[in-house]
Amino acid sequence: MPEHLYGPQEIGERLGVSRERVRQLTLRPDWPAPYDRLAMGTVWRKADIEEWIGKHRPHLTDTDEDEATTA
Repeated sequence: MPEHLYGPQEIGERLGVSRERVRQLTLRPDWPAPYDRLAMGTVWRKADIEEWIGKHRPHLTDTDEDEATTA
């Protein structure tokens, strides 16, 4: 199964923040390690970002999506 990846744009949309705020978040010691650094920029595993959101921004946890994938 292919990895689902997030770049800064997707992370910003998911968190409802600017690309600059995403850049600031990536400097946090508790931020997930990048999956890879490409010519177009850094990417992270979606699962790692979602886990971080669950721990640090639980109000953004998308339970409807979780229920839809388990149904």
